Amino acid sequence: MTPLAEIGTLAQLVTRAAQLWPERTAWVFDHLDRTFTFAEVDRESSRFAAALAERGIGPGDRVAVMLRNQPDFPLIWLALAKIGAQLVPVNTNYQEFDGAHVLRHSGAKLAVAAPEFTGLLERIGLTEVVTPDRLDAAGAAPEFTPVPESPVNIQYTSGTTGAPKGCVLPNRYWTTLVIGLATDFPAVGEDDVILTAQPFHYIDPQWNVALGLAGGATLVVLDRFHPSTFWAKVREHGVTWFYCLGLMPTLLLRQAPSEADRDHRVRAICASAIPHELHAELEQRWGVPWYEAFGMTETGGDIRMTAADHDETVGTGCIGRPSRDREVLIAGDDGKPLPRGETGQLLIRGIGLMHGYHDDPEATAKAFANGWFHTGDLARMDAAGRVYYVGRTKDMIRRSGENISADEVERALLLHPSIKLAAVVAVPDELRGEEVKAYVVCDGDRPEPAELAAFCAGKLAYFKVPRFWAFAGELPMTPSERVAKGELRKVADPRAGSWDAKAGAWL
Repeated sequence: MTPLAEIGTLAQLVTRAAQLWPERTAWVFDHLDRTFTFAEVDRESSRFAAALAERGIGPGDRVAVMLRNQPDFPLIWLALAKIGAQLVPVNTNYQEFDGAHVLRHSGAKLAVAAPEFTGLLERIGLTEVVTPDRLDAAGAAPEFTPVPESPVNIQYTSGTTGAPKGCVLPNRYWTTLVIGLATDFPAVGEDDVILTAQPFHYIDPQWNVALGLAGGATLVVLDRFHPSTFWAKVREHGVTWFYCLGLMPTLLLRQAPSEADRDHRVRAICASAIPHELHAELEQRWGVPWYEAFGMTETGGDIRMTAADHDETVGTGCIGRPSRDREVLIAGDDGKPLPRGETGQLLIRGIGLMHGYHDDPEATAKAFANGWFHTGDLARMDAAGRVYYVGRTKDMIRRSGENISADEVERALLLHPSIKLAAVVAVPDELRGEEVKAYVVCDGDRPEPAELAAFCAGKLAYFKVPRFWAFAGELPMTPSERVAKGELRKVADPRAGSWDAKAGAWL
């Protein structure tokens, strides 16, 4: 049997898992009360592969999938990987405008969708749309041997500006990511139960599927993230490890404490963008270490915290060290390396990155200038080689000569008990160059903006305190649980309707 370290395709992961652990539970779909063994995953994905082949899908073809968290999604993904075709995940929240961009730009030949989405896809103009129950075949799929560099996904980014770009992800992308997680920290293996609560059209549940196949772990799939019942599900299924991101840690911490908080089997939690000020409290609450991790749709798993560095970096914003398949460079505006401790753009290179942006050679060339992927993130590296996330390059506000990190201001705002979500952007200003504006979503009673400004003044340097304030019932979000700031920046007059702290009045 091929050793895990030599596996290069998703198809090999499926076959190997079915051979090693045929009767072990591979998947538990909590909300559907359905389970699959590793042998069933192999068999059912092969059945879908045969059905797709009978519909004319073959190497290089693209198939759009618009399904909620149901077994058909990962089974079809693995089926496409087995026959050399490519998955185009479609966000189940999309409507005609954004859905049409993904479907037309990707060149999808077929769409597989839940019944509630077929009408939408047909209106967009896709010629063939089927529901999963119509995918059946009389025979087996044709023989095909995928290779590590053959694409298996056109995964559209949730970018904060512009139209989503399609990342061409090869087999090697997935195997590099999950073999690292299975063989290095956190070493997910046969004794683990892992869990995902995000939609399958997003990338994390997909790599959780691949990770379970690589390590022999059971994957529990929830319908979506429910803060009030999340830990109950973790206890019910005996989960030992999970990944979360965005607002999830904050929302979990805001749930009422319980005597059962530490009654679980979780040995480690990995998360992206752990709130610095809440990191220690998160660990104290549930009695388990939280480890930072950094990755992108374009690059996979790049930087992660391990047990070796964890204790001395809690709450510092440290995201760890590059994974074994990655090199990291902190570069200045000229692309040259900066000295340790200085802040610059985070550049990444290594094996298993995306091939590029689908049908966008200009954006691909720009992203991979000089052989490094330009993340658009600001970071610094300490003397020990550990990386610290600072913010997005477009999220630096220049006010009267001072550089202000929007991320830092947002984190300070989230310390206020009434604020559920915050987004900070720049407002052009003739005198100071830029001013700071905060959009806030409140949980419960809405405080006066003057109170929020005073709260911020007690947390931040005076020049970082937002001048303009706006309240919202919700903010536009990306599938990766980040605020779509590009939408906020489209406002013609960002001052209109805001509270101006300098004037002490609504504009």
